[in-house]
Amino acid sequence: MLHLSRGITALNRGLFAAAKWLVYAIVLLMLWEVLSRYFLASPTSWAPELATLIFGPFFLLGGPYLLHLGGHVAVDIVSARATGNLATILRLVALLLAAAFGAILLWFAVPLAWQSFSYGETSYSAWNPIIWPAKFFLPLAALLLLLQALADAILVIADEEAA
Repeated sequence: MLHLSRGITALNRGLFAAAKWLVYAIVLLMLWEVLSRYFLASPTSWAPELATLIFGPFFLLGGPYLLHLGGHVAVDIVSARATGNLATILRLVALLLAAAFGAILLWFAVPLAWQSFSYGETSYSAWNPIIWPAKFFLPLAALLLLLQALADAILVIADEEAA
């Protein structure tokens, strides 16, 4: 189980490392849009929309690894002061809530992504790209969040047993 937990964390770390580079693509797209609009007097219809479509995966793929790092916003008034078994229990409860959130999000996101794919959904803008690839990142991220929460719970239990 520990090997599987570390594998899930490594997968999420790798996806996080890859996704963080997407911000540079967004910056370049927006820079091109500004240059096109103000210096070439020829604004694009596609650059802002593509930047928006790239931002979804950038945002979503960082979440599962951020859960592992403890980087999400948290109200930890009680858990910051807790020690011993209480700290472990609070950490496990938080991870189980994160897993429940991931499972619920997955439950509702899969049909939406599948429907988008089935219909060949587009954005209905002037550029009109297909958007189902971007929508598939939501159930993927939900699954990865669920798996990371369970992996971290296994690591917390293993650390508690080792202590």
